[in-house]
Amino acid sequence: MTLTTGPDTATRRTPLDDALLAAVHTRAPHYDRENLFFTEDLDALREAGHLRGPVPEELGGLGLTLDETAHVQRTLAYWAPSTALATTMHLYWVGNAADRYRSGDHRQEWLLREAAAGKVIAAGHGEPGNDTAIDDSTTAAVPVDGGYRITGHKIFTSLAPAWDWIGIHARDDSDPDHPRLVHGFLARSDEGIETVETWDTLGVRATASHDTVLRDVFLPAERVIEVQDLGTPPSPAVAGIFAWVLPLLGNVYYGIARRAVDVALETAGKRTAVSRGGAPVAEKPFVQYHAAEAELLLEGVVAQLDTLTRELTDGVDHGDRLLVKLFAAKENGTRAAQKAVDLALEIGGAGSIAKRSELERLYRDVRAGTFHPPNSDFVRDVIGRTVLGLFP
Repeated sequence: MTLTTGPDTATRRTPLDDALLAAVHTRAPHYDRENLFFTEDLDALREAGHLRGPVPEELGGLGLTLDETAHVQRTLAYWAPSTALATTMHLYWVGNAADRYRSGDHRQEWLLREAAAGKVIAAGHGEPGNDTAIDDSTTAAVPVDGGYRITGHKIFTSLAPAWDWIGIHARDDSDPDHPRLVHGFLARSDEGIETVETWDTLGVRATASHDTVLRDVFLPAERVIEVQDLGTPPSPAVAGIFAWVLPLLGNVYYGIARRAVDVALETAGKRTAVSRGGAPVAEKPFVQYHAAEAELLLEGVVAQLDTLTRELTDGVDHGDRLLVKLFAAKENGTRAAQKAVDLALEIGGAGSIAKRSELERLYRDVRAGTFHPPNSDFVRDVIGRTVLGLFP
């Protein structure tokens, strides 16, 4: 395992070495162009121990903290955005399970052992028309002996070709006066699961986030991690995923933007302008202005992300402000990233939109950021009600 030193001089562990990063970067354009899943990347990351990064060492993992994992994902996104985004969906389950394990709740220890063995875990929360994230579900959970029968349609299932386990939520309406939400894990081998290949998108194409159709799939009681009354907050067994997924998403999109700006700055030092007597366009005042604006955006968001992941790793209690901080990290990270990539294209010039340009691909990849739940409208709704004292 490699040690890296960040700008704050803190030493962080990472399973990613330079050779691995060079390889994933080389494959990224091909995956994007052909709309292929990142199979070779996933195999290499599994071999390097990336999938078991947050798993406690006594269970066969690397014991990486949230702060360390965030920096790993940031670095991976810098070189291969789709690969970083998709593996984030796996890591947030693993990271939360590790937190629960360390707190004394061992109900998801089996999941940690599966991750340690190289198994892949996907997220099955997206649903057509469901703009409430995990606060409600259009998927049905029907109680039966020994568990539930699950029927529904999940969308944006990153890692669709490769997952072994998928975390889902579904609504139990067996008591119409007291509907409940059921959270649990289904296995790839469970009867009634179908992957429908729908993913042919503007960006982050290699995530292969196809639809998942569930038809009367049996969810055994031992794989249920939470049953909550509709309208009540979930316990940390479920809610703890937010402390992982939202900062990790922010870091992924920061990594994309950092790469785009770096490519653009390098281009500005090589591209010449007649108006400057053949000197590099880096000497043009407006290029310098755009470069400064991009750096201001990135410096602001990286400070926010680093502070939050360090504080969460150190156990700082943010109380009622925690959800505000988590939502803000994701929203500010994705918005700043989009603006910084737009500026990178201004710096890079017209050649940036050519299909052969890495900037063209990064421009498309960064567009997906605001669509990840919680979307921008939901973020503002929750933060607004929270700070006004209106949140239940």
